[in-house]
Amino acid sequence: MLASRRRIIAGAAASAAFAGLARLSHAAADPAGTRDYASEAPGYGPLQTDPLGVFDLPEGFSYVVISRAGEWMSDGLVTPHKLDGMGCFALDADRVALVRNHELAVEDRDYGPLGVGQVLADKVPSHHHYDSDQSGRPLSGGTTTLVYDLRKRALVSQHLSLSGTVKSCAGGVTPWGSWLTCEEAVQSAGPLSNGLGVMKPHGWVFEVPGAARGPVEPRPITGLGRFRHEAAAVDPRTGVVYLTEDEPDGYGLFYRFLPNDRTQLHAGGRLQALGFADDRDYGDSRNWDQVDWRTGDWRGVVWIDLDGTDNPDEALRARGHAKGAAWFARGEGVCLGADEIYFACTSGGPLRKGQIMRYRPSRFEGRPDEATEPGRLQLFVEPTDPRVMDMADNITVSPWGHLFVCEDKVGRGAVNYLRAVTPEGKVYTLGRQAMPGVTGVGANSEIAGVCFSPDGTTLFLNIYWPGLTLAITGPWASLRA
Repeated sequence: MLASRRRIIAGAAASAAFAGLARLSHAAADPAGTRDYASEAPGYGPLQTDPLGVFDLPEGFSYVVISRAGEWMSDGLVTPHKLDGMGCFALDADRVALVRNHELAVEDRDYGPLGVGQVLADKVPSHHHYDSDQSGRPLSGGTTTLVYDLRKRALVSQHLSLSGTVKSCAGGVTPWGSWLTCEEAVQSAGPLSNGLGVMKPHGWVFEVPGAARGPVEPRPITGLGRFRHEAAAVDPRTGVVYLTEDEPDGYGLFYRFLPNDRTQLHAGGRLQALGFADDRDYGDSRNWDQVDWRTGDWRGVVWIDLDGTDNPDEALRARGHAKGAAWFARGEGVCLGADEIYFACTSGGPLRKGQIMRYRPSRFEGRPDEATEPGRLQLFVEPTDPRVMDMADNITVSPWGHLFVCEDKVGRGAVNYLRAVTPEGKVYTLGRQAMPGVTGVGANSEIAGVCFSPDGTTLFLNIYWPGLTLAITGPWASLRA
């Protein structure tokens, strides 16, 4: 059950004691016997308990809380809740822009930028909202943009940048400086029995320029398909867009989009799904019912053309699988590495504790010669001990080539960590979400939106609920992998 807006604002006021801290050093060590994680590599050493109970980090690291859900933004609107995926863009030598998703459903209208009861609706022209509910009230999902000064370690401004979507989950940055924000919901236009229907279909990707100073025109990129999107990554060498699908039942596909114009995704293109060259009849990457491959294994791939990608019958994944596309278990974050693409499958593996895949594109990716030298997919990480990694979600690659992974585990007593993975597949722990649970079972919220500033000095991440954005700095060069 979600906490009330009044309760959140009260919580923000109670946290004013640390609102202005520029640096918070972590000096107190974990009490003996309370460390509930294991590392396969030393990383930056053991986590130190945060005396303010927000986020535990290794010694020498510190964070700044730069934004909180429920506070006023620079445009006179309210910072929305459910902080999820996020991308970072350089504005000048000192400032960056963070475009941040808010995974708000239709029923979350009191937790959006227009405030409780949407009393601020007159501040945003109606054409800036993609959609509204059946009562005519704008939907609350979308993005906000934060401008942050890296040198001063201070927030400069924040404002609404996309409005009127459903469950804007994760996304990906483009080589031309925009954020692709993805709807993790497939909701058709029309009324629902609970009165929370919508006026337009949902399940799209939208584009938000990193430098936008206000709400952008909300145009769905229909060529990227209509399905339960999670994240996207654009390969600057080829222009190919890679897309994950987060179906809660674990029956999703991994997609790529071959654009007609590399910088104008609205110009259309071909949407395809990945299949295994050695198993076109019933491809399955998940290792659920039987172990089909093991950590470190590589498999050749094929890419299968899809039709009916506007998916009016919400059966795109089933039709793709029938043509030979492989199943993936809740595809989540996807990002670019060095000549490769990583993506997380949150509930993959025999333990259903998650997998991370590594895709090496063909030298002829998306071109007619691709069949002569196809791409390959590796099962890169599949944890056998949940203390090492459990339910990988948002991911990013650090400037030194390590994969940073947000956990999103649920259940009684669950605690979510920020992990990192070396190119050799060894895991170490960088942080721990320390805020108390709000779910009634003692589980704390997921962390999300992990990304680095272009200069590599600052790591940004979100605590999904009650909704905080952190900027983390520290002795990155002291890594022991």
